[in-house]
Amino acid sequence: MSRSRLTIMAVAIAVAVAIGGFVVYDQILRGDSAAALALPTASPTSATPAATAVTGASTAPGSSAVATAATDSEVAGTWDVAADSVAGYRVREQLASLPAESDAVGRTDQVTGSITIGSDGATTTLTAASLTVDTTTLASDESRRDNRLRNEGLETDRFPTATFTLTQPVDVPAAALAGTPTDITLTGDLTLHGVTKSVEIPAQAELVDGTIKVAGSITFPLSDYEIVAPNIGGFIVSIADDGTLEFLVTFTKG
Repeated sequence: MSRSRLTIMAVAIAVAVAIGGFVVYDQILRGDSAAALALPTASPTSATPAATAVTGASTAPGSSAVATAATDSEVAGTWDVAADSVAGYRVREQLASLPAESDAVGRTDQVTGSITIGSDGATTTLTAASLTVDTTTLASDESRRDNRLRNEGLETDRFPTATFTLTQPVDVPAAALAGTPTDITLTGDLTLHGVTKSVEIPAQAELVDGTIKVAGSITFPLSDYEIVAPNIGGFIVSIADDGTLEFLVTFTKG
């Protein structure tokens, strides 16, 4: 075979590989630009005597009103995860040198667990928390990506759950009890892909209309949890060194 024909064949193969790579990227890896999970914007209401007792908020004429806070008896106790809770992952993917236009996002509403809150009138504390996510139900905008995660990446067939257990109590700010989204840090053990690590998760919490909502996210090196990029159709799919776990969980008192 002549050198020119070999050159033409090599070019043709390279073009086919490039086209095939683009098809894989376009059909499987293109992200869905889903917004990050966050607390809804709360609408403050006038403070009541109960709110003043818990938060110290002023109700004098002309003062700024603060959303109504619950009493000690309403706050203290066990709160269970409600049905509208969501958790999931966010990761940037790319095929060869083709960057994804947005993150790949997978989510599930199969979240279970509970938290325990104690209150003595002066201090309100989150004393315990345990959450479990059914990773086998994670769904993105592309079913083929989801199917891949069964045996690659998160390997959900082998590791069907992810869990978080609080290991340090958290003081709940008075503003959160009054309906204002407030920063907290959740320290605990995160188990993902069969690996457990101690983590600190930045989050926000609020108590509104008898429900507690907590939203947060943590970005971490995928290697910490022994997660390896999948191989799709002979092409190496690379993902960013870091991935993000995010959640928006609603709790109702049991």
